[in-house]
Amino acid sequence: MNAINRISGTAFGLHLADQIAIVSVPLAAALVFNASPEMIGLLIACQSLAHLLGSLPFGILVDRSPLRSLIIAATMISAIGFSGITVSLYFAHLVSFAVFVTVSGFGIVLFTLTALSIIPLLTNTKGLSKGNATIEIPRTFSSFFVPLTVAAAITVGNVNAIFLCAALATYVAILLAIGLPKFERAKSNSPGIFLGLFEGAKFVANSHYLRAISICAIFWNLAFTALLVVVVPLLTDYYAAEPSAFGVALAAFGLGAIGGTWLARQIGGTVAPNILLIFGPATSALAAIGLYFGPQLGSIYVVYAAFLLLGFGPSMWLITQNTVRQLVTPSEKLGRVNAVIQTAIYGMRPLGALIGGFIVGATSPQTGLLVVAIAFALSCAVSIFSRLIRITTYENLSASMQN
Repeated sequence: MNAINRISGTAFGLHLADQIAIVSVPLAAALVFNASPEMIGLLIACQSLAHLLGSLPFGILVDRSPLRSLIIAATMISAIGFSGITVSLYFAHLVSFAVFVTVSGFGIVLFTLTALSIIPLLTNTKGLSKGNATIEIPRTFSSFFVPLTVAAAITVGNVNAIFLCAALATYVAILLAIGLPKFERAKSNSPGIFLGLFEGAKFVANSHYLRAISICAIFWNLAFTALLVVVVPLLTDYYAAEPSAFGVALAAFGLGAIGGTWLARQIGGTVAPNILLIFGPATSALAAIGLYFGPQLGSIYVVYAAFLLLGFGPSMWLITQNTVRQLVTPSEKLGRVNAVIQTAIYGMRPLGALIGGFIVGATSPQTGLLVVAIAFALSCAVSIFSRLIRITTYENLSASMQN
């Protein structure tokens, strides 16, 4: 098993566990702890807290520490988190449950940032997109299959067993990570923590490509998280759908992501990157327009089709922009640069949820969809009217960075 496939296998174990948590944490809170809606919201916030608190310091670690050791540490952190969740559920201890939910998220954050710095060391410019797609496939598969199976199967009696399966998946990830080789790279002379983070942020702000990627991602995540709030009353008020329809929509999103990731792996090295960088946000805007006019058609399949598009196009965009990030960023700064962008992205998610909830509460789901469509359109406009439109090949981009 080569290093990329071993990292992909490690990613599968961690993302499988993470997706189980995303689906099961709110359900477990209701079934085991009889938690209030406010407490369920707090527990969901604990899952994203790791991204906000962990990305920047982990970015420093990635630039300074042995990458193999960080991958192993990431799997162990996740294993501790999911083992702790299982024990907390057994003893019905809510506080430790919340703590270990947060701990499990730190493992995913550290793994993601480290893997993005490892892939450029394992392949050349031509194979970079394929490598990024290979480690993305496990997340997309998990995002499709886990909501379909876990949400339908979880009960008070088996909630412990479901989280135990998540913990076991992280143990398999540890075994795969231990077999990774050491990754040689140029020694980093990164400055102190705060100056290092400032350098990373400054590099993003000064790069035409990274600045555009960040702004595009900020608008997209703002729109998508607002949409997740808007779509629930949309389904119930306009389509008279059962609550399970939301799960089907998320599964359609996962299915689209699988298709987009697979296609990006096949064609990523042959199709011009600028096409994919526009295609992702454009399909999102198209999906939002479909959702806005969907109630007039009266078919819930419009919602499912829209979520399929939201998974398909943006997954190709994600892989493409990861490759661009890796090509335009010096390896000794890649961890910090990725951390800065990830923090900006995840910082928008709580804001998007608040905006979506406020608009729906004050007006209607249709108004919320209009705001979502505008944000997706702005994301697309950033790609079209920025330097991203000039990236015709990865080879030319790489050569321009070396001159």
